[in-house]
Amino acid sequence: MQLSTLVVAKNKKNRARHPAVVLLLLLACACAGDSAPASGAGGGRWDLLQLSIGVSAMHMQLLHNDRSVLPRGDCTAHSAEYDVAANAFRPLSIFTDTWCSSGTVAPDGTLVQTGDWNDGFRNARTMPACCAFIFGGRRQFSYEFYPKAGPSDTSIVQMPFLVQTKDSEENNLYPFVHLNIDGNLFIFSNNRAVLLDYKSNKIVRTYPVLGDGDPRTYPSSGSSMLLPLKPNPTEAVVLITDAAPAWVIETMPLPRVMGDMILLPNGTEVAIINGAAENTTATGVARLYHSSAVLLRDGHLLVGGSNPHTYYNFSNVQFPTDLSLEAFSPEYLDASNDMLRQRILEPSPTGAATSVAYGATAALQFSVPASARRRRGGAAGLGDMSVTMVAPSFTTHSFTMNQRLLFLDVTKNVAVRGRAGTFNASVTMPATAVLAPPGYYMLFVVNGHVPSEGIWVQIQTQQ
Repeated sequence: MQLSTLVVAKNKKNRARHPAVVLLLLLACACAGDSAPASGAGGGRWDLLQLSIGVSAMHMQLLHNDRSVLPRGDCTAHSAEYDVAANAFRPLSIFTDTWCSSGTVAPDGTLVQTGDWNDGFRNARTMPACCAFIFGGRRQFSYEFYPKAGPSDTSIVQMPFLVQTKDSEENNLYPFVHLNIDGNLFIFSNNRAVLLDYKSNKIVRTYPVLGDGDPRTYPSSGSSMLLPLKPNPTEAVVLITDAAPAWVIETMPLPRVMGDMILLPNGTEVAIINGAAENTTATGVARLYHSSAVLLRDGHLLVGGSNPHTYYNFSNVQFPTDLSLEAFSPEYLDASNDMLRQRILEPSPTGAATSVAYGATAALQFSVPASARRRRGGAAGLGDMSVTMVAPSFTTHSFTMNQRLLFLDVTKNVAVRGRAGTFNASVTMPATAVLAPPGYYMLFVVNGHVPSEGIWVQIQTQQ
């Protein structure tokens, strides 16, 4: 696991209540060699969950029932549903070819998958108005919304920016799309970016071409993410609302291509997993461009997929098709951190998702280990406590669509009398759907850098 030493944009002071979109772009190596090391400077542990789940995980989406859907890897006949708690899977039938598609989850928890091999390579983004924004595709220079107004609605909106960013290698596939806090869409394609007012179909800002000029979107296979949003003014790395934004390129500890970037639930670390680099020791599993990784509610990362072949190929090739599923345990899950790990008591982690409203106050009850209380030298035992909320992502082609992490404002945190180490806290939900589109989120209580097991909450659609 590598931390966030990546390509970033230039910093200016933020005066908004929530910092605006901050982008990290994973540098795409010029050429891909053997698979990257199994773990890096960040530490952690790998565990094999299943030797074969029957599909190679080209796509992956965690659902609010703690099951992960792997919609068709390299096989057009089926996909699979993986039960995280039971470490079991079952096949799912599909009716269309979803190769190289995109996806999102509707506010009610329904998986919406868009595009396929014939018009795939799209990007889906959940929008504030409870719809999906479907952008691009192979030689598709347009966008559209789902659901449609009706069966006869075939409307699409032309997007010249996608024509402008197409090159001989088609480096405008799977563009990076992020919902900004002003309600506009930050769109990065090839080596440049714009801010789109999708309601009026107007580009309201054009950003400078990336400094080195190299493309980052597929097939160059970099990655992008929205850094955590915080409820109070802060000095951020970069704001895409800067008056004169500029790119700053940093040197990664380990350059790689086709990596997946996952925001960890403590809100302070970014895991870069999968991918390849030259002159590194191979892991034996080539988890390259048809691989995926998602964050689970217990803080693990679920990892699957492999380099594709025209058909499943298990022999006489350098990198056979791999159908295994693994879990990566970041350092915060190490037993040495159990003394700091808080546990959410209410709402119950095993119950149905708690319904919450925009701007409302939610009540939490959690416990702090006795070892943490002794370490802090008092009854409280609370260190740097925070509460985060993470949207589960749809991962494919080195991009975690809809990935979003918010720090919630903790307005009250008091010890419960007669119950040592137990606390009642009040947290304020995001104010609008622009900050957090409606739907299911994982909520964590964090002690320093160590997150609790998460619980599911559902933000209801604004009326």
